[in-house]
Amino acid sequence: VQLVESGGGLVQPGGSLRLSCAASGFTFSEYDMSWHRHAPGNVRELVATITGPGGVTNYADAALGRFTISRDNAKNTVYLQMNSLKPEDTAVYYCKAHSSWYGADYWGQGTQVTVSS
Repeated sequence: VQLVESGGGLVQPGGSLRLSCAASGFTFSEYDMSWHRHAPGNVRELVATITGPGGVTNYADAALGRFTISRDNAKNTVYLQMNSLKPEDTAVYYCKAHSSWYGADYWGQGTQVTVSS
């Protein structure tokens, strides 16, 4: 099983980034996917989720209206489009795959997002 995040980097406040998470080694379409972030001195927090079947999305308050989670089951990839970025969005962003049916959770290695002028 692998989850490989990409797309992080340095961006100015107000800018945008699109994170990608490429999955392999499991039946991607059957897993709920989510993005989490971890900033220094803070606990890891949930940013957004998207269900496997149905693609229902949910967002943390901090992400609502600025971030969009999506998935392409044909490419085994989940995305996080981040707009209107703020310095407080600076963190390592992780993707996670979850299945209650299989009793499995998988994490990626993370990608750094830094919002600074």
